[in-house]
Amino acid sequence: MCNNNLKKAVNIPNPLFQSLKGEYFVGQTEIIRLRKGKNAWGGLINPVKSDVHLYVNAFTVTNFSDQPFIAEIWFNSSTSRNPMISNHVTPANTSFFPLPQPKVKIAFAELVEGFPKKGINPFKRIVPPNSTLASDEDGKFIFSPGGSFVVFLVSPSKKNINAQVAFGWFENNNNCQKHRNNCIK
Repeated sequence: MCNNNLKKAVNIPNPLFQSLKGEYFVGQTEIIRLRKGKNAWGGLINPVKSDVHLYVNAFTVTNFSDQPFIAEIWFNSSTSRNPMISNHVTPANTSFFPLPQPKVKIAFAELVEGFPKKGINPFKRIVPPNSTLASDEDGKFIFSPGGSFVVFLVSPSKKNINAQVAFGWFENNNNCQKHRNNCIK
């Protein structure tokens, strides 16, 4: 008995689907330094005129020191004015030619005074010594053009600490094009 009316359905994880479309990116900051009173941060910055929504899928914070520190997560905050922009970014799917380029940027700064302004700090994490903290968010943190997702690092130690922040994210412009009023202008 053969049934030719059967239809095949395959479920794949959303990050793989986004990668197949050339819309999933990964990257990291340089190694950044912090100590008591001198903080550091790494973040995904969605430029005002990007015309894409940013979906944060995953982030990691690596602590190369023997001292713990705090990672504060900030949504849509104002950070230091002259951040560095990482060039350690690539599409996860490298089979495209030419390679897709993200509109979202990884920005970072080290040894900064003070804390982010505006925005919201919904949660914090402790980053243990000589370890990597990983967080999978499955794209649930979504930022319109002009928005940002920042991992702000704070140390209680007077010793210099070296750290690095990495991200996995995808970008999609369908919502901005179809629902222009949902985008920050």
